[in-house]
Amino acid sequence: MAGTATKKESTIESKLDALYQLQLIDSEIDRIRTIRGELPLEVQDLEDELEGLETRINNIQEDIKTLETEISDRKNAVKDAETAITKYKEQQNNVRNNREFESLAKEIEFQELEIKLHDKKSKEAKAKIASKKEILDEANDRLKFRQTDLKTKKAELDEIVAETQKDEEKLQKDSDSAKKKIDDRLISAYERLRQNSKNGLAVVTVQRDSCGGCFNKIPPQRQLDIAAKRKVIVCEHCGRILVPAEEE
Repeated sequence: MAGTATKKESTIESKLDALYQLQLIDSEIDRIRTIRGELPLEVQDLEDELEGLETRINNIQEDIKTLETEISDRKNAVKDAETAITKYKEQQNNVRNNREFESLAKEIEFQELEIKLHDKKSKEAKAKIASKKEILDEANDRLKFRQTDLKTKKAELDEIVAETQKDEEKLQKDSDSAKKKIDDRLISAYERLRQNSKNGLAVVTVQRDSCGGCFNKIPPQRQLDIAAKRKVIVCEHCGRILVPAEEE
């Protein structure tokens, strides 16, 4: 029986040691990712903004094309109206009575009103084009500026990733290997604690008689239990798994 108890204690001790080593590895991975900072998010935001700007520019260009087509159509309509007026005026020279003359005069008046309307609408369309071109110029300027910004951010990110990727990949393999030495229940608890902690610490050492995570005091008897490594002990305040301080 004594041998069984010793084996169980040794197993718990090895699990706690493996958990602490896993924490050290994962903390180093966290440190590497912190070095990258917000750059990946900044790059993604810039790419999204550029996509939005390109869509906006395309829409404005399509609007301008539509307005230019409208102006061209109205220009042709004015020519048709002028041709009609010339024809009606020639016909007035050959009318047989006042009624025919007045009828042609009304047609001429209608065509003149049509010309005025087309001219007015064309001016409005030209004003819209001028306004949209200003917006287009601003959007193109912003696009160029953001493209330069994105190029700089990507270069920064690529440099940092190149410097840290090998280290991170090795540490990730070490982390995966360390997890295999620990049962699933403990791993689940460990990962849950990491997710709920701002600094990613799930396993902490006792430092100056206190929890290395929340810095609350730990009673002397509990410190002895932690040092014995005979069972998994968590901080009563923050829930982190406690292990003895490393010997210097």
